[in-house]
Amino acid sequence: MPAHFTPRYFQFLHGLKRHNDRAWFAANKDRYVADVEAPLLQFIKDFAPRLKAISPAFVADARRMGGSMFRLHRDTRFSPDKSPFKTWTAARFPHEARRKVESVPAFYVHLGGDQSFGGGGMYHVDTAALTKVRRRMVDVPEEWHAVRKTGLAIEGEQLKRAPAGFPSSHPHLEDLKRKNLYTLIEFSEADAVAEGFLDRFVEACERAAPLVKFQTEALGLRW
Repeated sequence: MPAHFTPRYFQFLHGLKRHNDRAWFAANKDRYVADVEAPLLQFIKDFAPRLKAISPAFVADARRMGGSMFRLHRDTRFSPDKSPFKTWTAARFPHEARRKVESVPAFYVHLGGDQSFGGGGMYHVDTAALTKVRRRMVDVPEEWHAVRKTGLAIEGEQLKRAPAGFPSSHPHLEDLKRKNLYTLIEFSEADAVAEGFLDRFVEACERAAPLVKFQTEALGLRW
């Protein structure tokens, strides 16, 4: 499959980082639509059947508004940084229960001038969902051990000690202490603009799938 992204994708993002203002964006909006938005939406569309092969319960939505693609505009209401635009692009592919459950697992791709990566897991997890995931680690330890045996590099901010109600002697205490649980693979700009990048991203999602599957089932959702 031909490359979805070209060097113009990142050239726009680098330019936006240098000129993060509405006037510059307005003068370059046609570039944004042609070189950034359209390729990413096509990437999402082409990823959809590959995602269904990993799990039919996850959603790749290629709509321009309200779909998987993140808005470029920043929410500056509560931030001292009033720059109007993100200088990166991203797409999230969440579980189908996203409108019914506050926190759901998802796959994710992030393409930026400074850093690009892809993978999956849970981020900004609400307390109820996080407790269910932690409880399954303790109640069905063989399942979490199987996730760990895959060799995944699991990341996420940690508490300083065991969460309330969970054993401080648990063999996977470091995972129980996590407030987010996800795994990511980094990509270079050269990776992203090469033919076969979709395959590289699919491989990252397949690698993350044992973690995402564990989280999905811990929340009582279909995989």
